[in-house]
Amino acid sequence: MLRLASNLVRRTPSSYPAPSSSSSSLSSFFDLFSLPATFSSLRRNTSSSELVLQQQQHQNPNQPPLSRVLRLYSSASGSRPSLSIWRRKKEIGKEGLIVAKELKRLRSNPLRLDRFIRSHVSRLLKSDLVAVLAEFQRQDQVFLSMKIYDVVRKEIWYKPDMFFYRDMLMMLARNKKVDESKQVWEDLKREGVLFDQHTFGDIIRAYLDSGLPSEAMEIYDEMRRSPDPPISLPFRVILKGLLPYPELREKVKDEFLELFPGMIVYDPPEDLFEDQEWRRDSEDD
Repeated sequence: MLRLASNLVRRTPSSYPAPSSSSSSLSSFFDLFSLPATFSSLRRNTSSSELVLQQQQHQNPNQPPLSRVLRLYSSASGSRPSLSIWRRKKEIGKEGLIVAKELKRLRSNPLRLDRFIRSHVSRLLKSDLVAVLAEFQRQDQVFLSMKIYDVVRKEIWYKPDMFFYRDMLMMLARNKKVDESKQVWEDLKREGVLFDQHTFGDIIRAYLDSGLPSEAMEIYDEMRRSPDPPISLPFRVILKGLLPYPELREKVKDEFLELFPGMIVYDPPEDLFEDQEWRRDSEDD
């Protein structure tokens, strides 16, 4: 039987008769011989990474099985933390554009504005709502930004986020809105949001550049009480923003040198701001 099968395998395909019902059993017999070729082709189609793992496992039997390695890799890659929605690129959709335009039109009518927010803004997709808030912040629309800010914090998908509050405080600092800043700061403290040192430095610098040194120093005190370990770069950002306020700058400078004894702080000339004030007065005259 085996001799007959080997003779049939050596025959060329042109010598085979046309398939018929009587040759079905013979074709099934030949299928048994084609199985090893099928398995070898499957092995050749295996990815290179799997082949490497197979070779390493053969050389080192103590390694975990290949299936376990692949399962651990897939679970690890799937559990990577996604980028915060407040750091992603914000592209406003058509419905978001319509809502933003209508909000700007109704801002002078509080009753109609609140009714429109309840009926339309709360039904926006998350991406559109985030994009509308970012657009109002870019345009320095403080009143509308605070309205959308309240809507976002009531959404079911909302989670306290450092970048969400950072963007709000930066916008409020640019527009010198002290009361709104205190409200936002109380909200983030209540929700347990913690800024890192770089974010603290950026926010403090924004308030200093807007001529709000007392508010900036209040945030600086929060920065000093933060559990995040201090780093030198935010202090340098703050020291540069404190150039118009020499007394406050000396205080921050002393604390900076106490934390980083080997650092050097370059002080501007003493008559720098006197010259600037003289030029400003001469231009006014």
